[in-house]
Amino acid sequence: MHFKNLTFNDLPTVVGELCKRIESLETVLKNSLAVQNKVKENHHVPMTVDEVCTYLGISKSSFYYKVKHGGIPVIKQGKHLFVYRDELDKWLETGRKVQVPLTFEEEQTQMLAATRRKANPKNV
Repeated sequence: MHFKNLTFNDLPTVVGELCKRIESLETVLKNSLAVQNKVKENHHVPMTVDEVCTYLGISKSSFYYKVKHGGIPVIKQGKHLFVYRDELDKWLETGRKVQVPLTFEEEQTQMLAATRRKANPKNV
C-alpha cells in the first residue's frame, strides 16, 4: 500500500484496507499467543516404585535389579526411591540398541568365543 498522492476521495478505500490489515494482524497475534500459552504437560514428576513398575511393565524385583545394575536414575529419600518421568524416558532412549545383521563368519566367531573349552595341559 504505497499511495503517494492521496486525495480526499481515496480516503474511504484506504481506511477500509487499513482496517483489514489490522484485523489480519490481530488474528496472527491471537494465534501466536494461543500457541505460546498452551499448558504443557509436566513430565518432571517424581514417580514411586509402583508407578515406575506399571509404567515400564516390569516387576519390583526387576526394577531393583535394574537400579543396582542397569543404572535407572533414582533419587533416594530416606527409605523411598523416586524416579522422575522425564529422566526415565531419557534413560530408555539411551538404552536403545540398533542391531545390524551379522555375517556368517561373524556369527561363527561369536559362537566360538562364547563356548568354554578345557584348558590344554602343558607338557612339561
